[in-house]
Amino acid sequence: MAFDVKNKTVLVTGANRGIGKAILEEALQRGATKVYAAVRDVDSASPLIAEHGDRVVAIAFDLEDPASIVAAAKLAADTEVVVNNAGVLKSASAIDPNAIDSLQYEMNVNVYGLMRVAQAFAPVLKSSGGGALVQLNSVVSVKTFADVATYSASKAASYAITQGLRDSLRDQNTQVVSVHPGPIQTDMATAAGLEENAEPPSVVAMAIFDALAEGRFHVWPDSMAKQIGAAYQSFAENVVDADMEESPA
Repeated sequence: MAFDVKNKTVLVTGANRGIGKAILEEALQRGATKVYAAVRDVDSASPLIAEHGDRVVAIAFDLEDPASIVAAAKLAADTEVVVNNAGVLKSASAIDPNAIDSLQYEMNVNVYGLMRVAQAFAPVLKSSGGGALVQLNSVVSVKTFADVATYSASKAASYAITQGLRDSLRDQNTQVVSVHPGPIQTDMATAAGLEENAEPPSVVAMAIFDALAEGRFHVWPDSMAKQIGAAYQSFAENVVDADMEESPA
């Protein structure tokens, strides 16, 4: 299954900065007709609209607010590609006194938020002929780092849900992509102390649309991600991507 973004309508969550902004700009560069900038504060998308005109449409969207997601799906009913980029990170180890609170917050946004997006937009994508759903996961979905253990747990869970969505949405011809960046030059990376080896957000954006065009499920966009992805490849091919007829007991 492969997908060309040219002449398509795309929705990007968290599109006002960082990776989301780079994804929006790459979609336009590759010929997308329109991109919905799905953000909590629609005013934050004003610079994008000033630069790109009516090819960018700001839409209110909050992964913690199910009603906003349902409303967005109704307003953006012509969406053909959903890129769920928005997410949160709390730097907490498993023994941090605030670890449980951090994990609950991250699960609500990073996992339940993804599920809310999928449930709201699956019918929209189906009506467009299938389209595509892209989820921003992380290298920490397959490798936990102690200082961000709760974030790693939430991304492991979102990766699991992404795999399930790939199989659930296959019959409606929706392509699902799981993106696993390493350190990227964003506010989130800076907050986690990872800015030293971080790469530009554009590497993630380009890798996403290349994967859509090539029909690939996993995306390992940057240097660290490629290293981890190469080590993970055998398991991915033989287990994650394998067509297993029955679920394990």
